[in-house]
Amino acid sequence: MGSNNSILHELWQFMRVRKKFWLGPMLLVLVLLGLLIVFTEGSSLAPFIYTLF
Repeated sequence: MGSNNSILHELWQFMRVRKKFWLGPMLLVLVLLGLLIVFTEGSSLAPFIYTLF
């Protein structure tokens, strides 16, 4: 868990110093879409999710 926390901390420091706060919502959407695909992979919702893409 320590290295994962370090990566998040470094990302936050980068966004704060470089004033690139627009990266936050983009990364959040990408993570949420990835989680949606992973968790619905074996379920009956998969055909409906794949029609979105």
